[in-house]
Amino acid sequence: MESPFFTNRLSLETMLRHISLLLAIFPAVNFAQTAPVPAAPAPQRPAMAETPNTDTHYALAPDALVQDGVPKGEIRGPFTLPSQAYPGTQHTYWIYVPAQYDPATPASLMIYNDGQAFLAPEGEVRAPAVMDNLIYRREIPVMLGVFINPGRRPDQPEPSGSNWGDRDTNRPTEYNTLDDKYARVIVDELLPVLYKDYNISKDPERHGIGGSSSGAIAAFTVAWERPDHFRKVLSNVGSFTNIRGGDAYPDIILKSEKKPLRVFLVDGRNDNRSLHADGTYDQRRDWFYQNVRMQKALTEKGYDLNYSWGIQRHGQKMLQTVFPEMLRWLWRDHDVSTDVHDSVERSFAAPAKKQ
Repeated sequence: MESPFFTNRLSLETMLRHISLLLAIFPAVNFAQTAPVPAAPAPQRPAMAETPNTDTHYALAPDALVQDGVPKGEIRGPFTLPSQAYPGTQHTYWIYVPAQYDPATPASLMIYNDGQAFLAPEGEVRAPAVMDNLIYRREIPVMLGVFINPGRRPDQPEPSGSNWGDRDTNRPTEYNTLDDKYARVIVDELLPVLYKDYNISKDPERHGIGGSSSGAIAAFTVAWERPDHFRKVLSNVGSFTNIRGGDAYPDIILKSEKKPLRVFLVDGRNDNRSLHADGTYDQRRDWFYQNVRMQKALTEKGYDLNYSWGIQRHGQKMLQTVFPEMLRWLWRDHDVSTDVHDSVERSFAAPAKKQ
């Protein structure tokens, strides 16, 4: 006869085997917990609209083309200017001498930063051709043009149309820093050399300086630091942004005594806007926004200001269209005769007689 205890023990073992089998077939479930609610999908950030190529409708201005019968100026150089402001570096520059230049008569002066870009005969600006045409029609005064490149060490490459030198010359330091060092290059190092060889007016109202991007903020800095020498500024897509604190200029302008400057700003709504695909935005690195801030600050302080907002990207596409008009406006107050009998003034500007 089986022991009741033994029988009960067998029943218990049988029951435990059945429970183990059930657990193997059905995973353990916490019946006290309701089924998890699926997480809501993260909101999708609107896709950034694709911007068309907004540069396509800007064309080279007719005044940038070589015109039949217009006397051509002479390009002299390249010359090398050792720098004391930036020891160990040198600046390459070229001089445009218009056909109408007469050493007996003081000429005006226009300096272009990133000279290689403004000088290039097949480039987007072609400043010498523009100056030939406008001087010939007496729309700007007889002026020398100086095309100066950023400083570099002798072992560094010369800036070119495909490489303006941001990674391998002194350009970022010279052009974007808010100090007087680059102004010293232009005023204390370059001007004495020019005065020695050419009859250039020393009137600051007859001196202009311009550039694109970092070259534009550098031009403004030269005039801002040395208005006793430069009072006309041509700025295209100026880098008034936080590269090296350039976005401080609007506040500096508003807090400072007004200076005798004339400024023409050009920029486009598709310049570097610093709006990234992940939605982050850095307003201090927004080129167009900061150019508009410059315009508002200069306007509020009562500066002699002109500006044109286009749709261009960062570059010189719009400049190739508006550059002649910028020169006309900056130099609109050059001497003019209203004498009805002045037949010379009413004719094209003939080349100067050879000395």
